[in-house]
Amino acid sequence: MKIFYCLCLFVFYVVADGYAQPKSPAQLYPGLFEAVQMQQVYPDGKTFVDASPKRSAKEVLAAYQQQKDKASFNISAFVKDNFKAPAENSTPYRSNVSAGIRKHIDTLWTVLQHVADTVKGTSLIPLPHPYIVPGGRFREVYYWDSYFTMLGLEDSHRYKLIEHIIQNFAYLIDTYGHIPNGNRTYYLSRSQPPFFALMVEILAKHQGNAALVKYRPELIKEYNYWMAGSTKLKLGKAVDHVVRMPDASLLNRYWDASNQPREESYREDVLAGRDLGKQLPDFYRNLRAAAESGWDFSSRWLADGQHLQTIQTIDFVPIDLNSLLYHLETVIAKSYQLSKQTKLEALYYHKAALRKAALQKYCWNVKAGCYTDYNWVQQKQSTQLSIATAYPLFFNLATQQQAQQIATLVQKRFVQPGGVATTLRKTGQQWDEPNGWAPLQYLAIVGLQNYHQDSLSQLIAQRWMKVNLQTFNQTGKLLEKYDTQNLQAKAGGGEYPLQDGFGWTNGVLLRLMDLYKMK
Repeated sequence: MKIFYCLCLFVFYVVADGYAQPKSPAQLYPGLFEAVQMQQVYPDGKTFVDASPKRSAKEVLAAYQQQKDKASFNISAFVKDNFKAPAENSTPYRSNVSAGIRKHIDTLWTVLQHVADTVKGTSLIPLPHPYIVPGGRFREVYYWDSYFTMLGLEDSHRYKLIEHIIQNFAYLIDTYGHIPNGNRTYYLSRSQPPFFALMVEILAKHQGNAALVKYRPELIKEYNYWMAGSTKLKLGKAVDHVVRMPDASLLNRYWDASNQPREESYREDVLAGRDLGKQLPDFYRNLRAAAESGWDFSSRWLADGQHLQTIQTIDFVPIDLNSLLYHLETVIAKSYQLSKQTKLEALYYHKAALRKAALQKYCWNVKAGCYTDYNWVQQKQSTQLSIATAYPLFFNLATQQQAQQIATLVQKRFVQPGGVATTLRKTGQQWDEPNGWAPLQYLAIVGLQNYHQDSLSQLIAQRWMKVNLQTFNQTGKLLEKYDTQNLQAKAGGGEYPLQDGFGWTNGVLLRLMDLYKMK
């Protein structure tokens, strides 16, 4: 591992928490970066931030300063001369629909697998072990995607690859203090929904509970990342990811350490906020926090439920994040139980119990009959209903009565011909109605199963598998998201074209096919 560290040739700076971080493209190429993104040298802003420089950043910047004011200067030609665009994720592989969906998914694991990285001087953060990328424009590993991809890897008996991915995430935690959104320098200012504990549990199923003890240092470091600043926090205040509620309980929110436009979507963010004036820093941070949530973007985070300019992600304590952190607390407690450290075991079980009580107090919406996000600034529950209400069911946080109410709501309002919709509002954002996403289907299905809502969970699974298989049979592809209402339509919304591949769709589909004995 020491050799791997020595190969990292990035320029480093030290951030406040003491972890050294490599510079991102915006930091390496000031002036040039903004010009390239705003002038759309590439249609997709992610292309430039993933590009490889042909010489050092210092040399590229010097050439840019020397040439940029000349009448003959052409920025597209300059970028072509000084950078190599990333290769498209295209391979000689072509789908063979007649071979069947299981063969297709099994072949895709090899197509989507990246070997251990070597340093290329790009924004990519090298990882020491192989990993799976989602596919399409997503050329790097993504944090929360990887858990749902692992479900399929587990059912494909690719246990070593699962272990490699977990080792990579442990490396990222040890190196940067958290698992970033993805292994890119421009993603280091945020994380994603904390599924690492669930990944370690998959490994423990095959290697024994010793895996929980082995990865306990990283589980605790991740927990400390989400809870940083909590010890001195006053009532009704927030710092970074943590909020001290009026009753002194602690809950968490999504956050990003930066309040600048996202580098991978720079032009989109600048244009979206062009009329916001002094509110811009908050606007950008809220966009970034929504990206950390994985739900970028959704009516969940919008003050008026409709317009992106009203985004207020950091004002909410979300159902999903706090359910995940409850689970992380219980897994850490179990790891201490295994090593017979009873005081620390009791401490983390106590933290989990306090979080469960707070989640019930602030996020159970009696009127709606489901869990909703809580606006800690305005001290009121959100009126936007979403399928995130399934998270407490997945982690067994709800009572039987609450689960029954949620099941009734889901059956009546969320179930569609192609599974469950993400929200009940059509905004044009990709994490809203009518779109459906593999991870949310899986969480809802298992969550309902946990409370013996077997008929409803099976109905959702069958409808989701139907739209997956129908699209595959027609196109030979599995997609990032699906339209749950019109099974012939392509899912819309978002800042980029519909992507295929697709890691988490493959993983969830394979798990559901095995769960319901489908050949």
